[in-house]
Amino acid sequence: MRRKMYDRLLEWKKNSNGSSALLLQGARRVGKSYIVEEFAKKEYKSYLLIDFNRADQQVRDIFLHDLNDLDTLFLKLTTLFGITLYDRQSLIIFDEVQLFPRARSAIKYLVADGRYDYIETGSLISIRENVRDILIPSEEDHINMYPMDFEEFLWAMGNETIMDLFQTCFERKKPLGQALHRKAMDLFRQYLIVGGMPQAVETYVSSRDFSKVDRIKRRILALYRDDIRKHAQGYELKVSSIFDELPSQLKNQNRHFKLSSLKAGARFDEYKDALFWLSDAMIVNNCYNSTEPSLGLNLNRDRTLLKCYMGDTGLLISHAFDENGIVREEIYKKLLLDKLEVNMGMVIENAVAQMLTASGRKLYFYANSSRTDTASRMEIDFLIAKNKVSSRHNISPIEVKSGKNYTLASLKKFIAKYAEQTHIPYVLHTNDLKEENGILYLPLYMTPLL
Repeated sequence: MRRKMYDRLLEWKKNSNGSSALLLQGARRVGKSYIVEEFAKKEYKSYLLIDFNRADQQVRDIFLHDLNDLDTLFLKLTTLFGITLYDRQSLIIFDEVQLFPRARSAIKYLVADGRYDYIETGSLISIRENVRDILIPSEEDHINMYPMDFEEFLWAMGNETIMDLFQTCFERKKPLGQALHRKAMDLFRQYLIVGGMPQAVETYVSSRDFSKVDRIKRRILALYRDDIRKHAQGYELKVSSIFDELPSQLKNQNRHFKLSSLKAGARFDEYKDALFWLSDAMIVNNCYNSTEPSLGLNLNRDRTLLKCYMGDTGLLISHAFDENGIVREEIYKKLLLDKLEVNMGMVIENAVAQMLTASGRKLYFYANSSRTDTASRMEIDFLIAKNKVSSRHNISPIEVKSGKNYTLASLKKFIAKYAEQTHIPYVLHTNDLKEENGILYLPLYMTPLL
């Protein structure tokens, strides 16, 4: 399936020209290994793939004992793998490099040698056990890879052009019209249900069978639980409890993660390592309260007040509706037809968080719970900064609405209180595009265009 990451790999190859390695990191099963090997096949004369999940001690010993003699190192590798390498025309891939951090530390010397290009792939790259006792090379460019975004899902479904139509309507601030909007929302709901994990998407495209898709997603969730047990050393029970609690936390009206639901009197300092572990593993997308909606959202970040979204909305649905160990077909059909008798707010907001993250945005929201000043008491789902900074009007507040009928009390308070900071206020909703009273209402499927 077509992925935007391929173009980013091409850009890295052109710009780096051997001066740096590339570290491609992401959650398990997002397609890292596949896209890198496809890139190697098409863009290099030859490539050597070392999968450290399978590499035996003989391979690992080469990096432990022969790093001072790179001629011998390359001779041993090419002999073991039966691959011929060509100067400046070959790529060496370190797959699942987190399983053997010494190979990652060798990048400094391999890049300096200059003969070949190097790409490392991995999950859980930055957790403590995977960086302990190694020198992290400065000769690495980092790229994060996420589940398939909505446009990639559309490509997989055979629809190559509809996002161009969204772009045109977005730029002209024109609605799609009833028929096209209905079709677009149908596609968007399919993306909500299936999610962006490549194996789930591939299964859906080939079968249109939600039960088969659910089994794929459930295996991925089981894989994540296994990773937590194996790698969250010292606080695996806390990580597991947070992971299992995610759907019920997102059902809260304001979506804030309440540690008190895990244990009475729980404190942030007690659970912060577990929260950050899930974020580092890219299983979740953390969204932080920015206490001042101005340029430098990160400078005003309150690390103790956050929302914890699942990295993939399809996985969230399988995680949430699992009373019988599998999400029943009728639940999926009701989700598709927008007939499920539950508040869809958590699912829709999670999808928006996923799409903003895939677009390269860090996630922030704004919350003020003042008990004395009602004009200041508000909560805004997301804040984004505009790309071209000016002296004022740099921050756009975003409200996400899953139902047909809603109010905008917080958004209107925000616009009144922060008029100097406010750029374009957005409402992301299930209806078509419109502009009214200075607020731009966008259909949910236009989120990637922000």
